[in-house]
Amino acid sequence: GSGGFRKRKHDNFPHGQRREEKENVNPSSALMTSFKSFQLELDTRHDKYERLVKLSRDITIESKRTIFLLHRFTSAPNGEEILNESEVKLDAVRRKIKQVAQELIGEDMYQFHRAISPGLQEYVEAVSFQYFIRTRSLISVEEINKQLIFTAEDREETTNMTSNSHDKQPPTWSLKVTPVDYLLGVADLTGELMRLCIGSVGNGDIDTPFELSQFLRQIYDGFTFIGNTGPYEVSKKLYTLKQSLAKVENACYTLKVRGSEIPKHMLADVFSTKTELIDQEEGLS
Repeated sequence: GSGGFRKRKHDNFPHGQRREEKENVNPSSALMTSFKSFQLELDTRHDKYERLVKLSRDITIESKRTIFLLHRFTSAPNGEEILNESEVKLDAVRRKIKQVAQELIGEDMYQFHRAISPGLQEYVEAVSFQYFIRTRSLISVEEINKQLIFTAEDREETTNMTSNSHDKQPPTWSLKVTPVDYLLGVADLTGELMRLCIGSVGNGDIDTPFELSQFLRQIYDGFTFIGNTGPYEVSKKLYTLKQSLAKVENACYTLKVRGSEIPKHMLADVFSTKTELIDQEEGLS
């Protein structure tokens, strides 16, 4: 019938005949040689993709640890030590990114972009967070890419790759953060700045929340220029950015209106309660 199972044409052949045909295939024929080369190429590409995924996970983990360390800046007695320690951690992350750049030599980066994108976004978030704490401004994508140009510093690397001539320049590797990865990393940065605002209020710092509010407003205005014309991931994170901005502006409102009547050590509790109310209202809507 029309709804019945249709047998394939080759199902009419006995299994023995198909086995004989398989045995009669010449493994050294041009067709089989071509398919073996295709198999080798696909296996090599798949193995490289898996190595890049693992490196991206390592970059993500180390970048998150750097962010957690930087959040101690507001409560640490000596903030410069925290910044120096974070720079050491970021150098370790950049060494991982150097391995990614070496894996991508001679390759089209966009074929492996999905494998390395999460790690690059987390690195942008960490390095921009550190840059903001130092300078109170946003790092540019050009400045980030300048830090991702690597040379062969190890003696073994240099001797292996420049053994023929001592006059040659040492080999360099570079990895460029794409504009999309940069925008997604900056969008995630806004959440860390919101947490920095909470920590500052808890430590009695009343000036930082107003500074953060103005800075986040500028970032939000910049993202609204992109709107729905940008990638889907960017427009998706715009909602989270708006949430972070609302929480920081709410903190500034609380400090401005009720800051004089609430003790400094209780401001963080009041702000946290209002933040929970905002989350509940957004969840109901």
